[in-house]
Amino acid sequence: MEKIVLALVCSFGVVVLLGPLAIPLLRRLKFGQVVREDGPAAHKAKTGTPTMGGLMMLAGIAVAGAIAYYDSAPVWLLLFVTLACGGLGFLDDYIKVVLKRNLGLKAKQKLLGQIVIALLFSWLVTQTMGRGTQLWIPGLDQTWDAGFLFHVLVFFIIVGTTNAVNLTDGLDGLAAGTSVAAAAVYAGIAFFLGQPAVAGFFAAVVGACLGFLVYNRHPARIFMGDTGSLALGGALAAGAVLTRTELVLPLVGAIFVAEALSVIIQVISFKSTGRRVFRMSPLHHHFELGGWSETKVVGVFWLFGLICGLLGLSVVLSSTVGGLR
Repeated sequence: MEKIVLALVCSFGVVVLLGPLAIPLLRRLKFGQVVREDGPAAHKAKTGTPTMGGLMMLAGIAVAGAIAYYDSAPVWLLLFVTLACGGLGFLDDYIKVVLKRNLGLKAKQKLLGQIVIALLFSWLVTQTMGRGTQLWIPGLDQTWDAGFLFHVLVFFIIVGTTNAVNLTDGLDGLAAGTSVAAAAVYAGIAFFLGQPAVAGFFAAVVGACLGFLVYNRHPARIFMGDTGSLALGGALAAGAVLTRTELVLPLVGAIFVAEALSVIIQVISFKSTGRRVFRMSPLHHHFELGGWSETKVVGVFWLFGLICGLLGLSVVLSSTVGGLR
């Protein structure tokens, strides 16, 4: 337990200490946020706010993991996925912000990067960590050996989760706050399942997000960018695989699922019927355009994320007879 607390405090401290250094530096380098033209009018004021703040979070998580769990293979594997996804996000941010190419990495380039990360992680987790290819089925409390399909599932989990968290990152404190709830739940799941090092890693993620919220809460002084959102998504995806709770992840991260589904539904509806289901997607913009203040949207989404996270935790706590641990 001491290491878990150490990881949280260390990560939080690193991010908080980096803030006064990183924010002015990013501003001087003109690494400012580019706001979408069709977004809510109130967001125009955010143009130029320093982005790529996810680098601060990556530093906090990495330092905490290296100090508290330098001898833990699962933590190093989680750090690999987190840093790799964060690195992919950094490339995307760099191309958009520094090279002034609005679309960032091409879809094929980003997908290729995610395929490489997923394949490496899937191979490492099954061949070196003894994870196997079994899937735990909540409710039935049984396991099913997915065989080769397990590797396909890992790919979709990493791609889906990273992009879902990325879509959630659209309001001050939204992605960081909802990630606090999801990561805290996974810390609890890992601890309950007898994986204290994995719990400590997620404590570090919680600490990094809380530290980032010091500067990212409304009105935000810095944004995490794809560097942070893809890293957080990768961490959650990898943690779900290591704890064998892949099928619980959609419930723990229900707010991310809702954001991603809103975009999918909006695109399908508009292309097939010419009509929009939502005022704007992702979902948080729908409520903004409906008259909710930014802080109200964020607060409600935080609460919803916490409730769903606790529901996911209760599923694991009450259904471990079938070999989950």
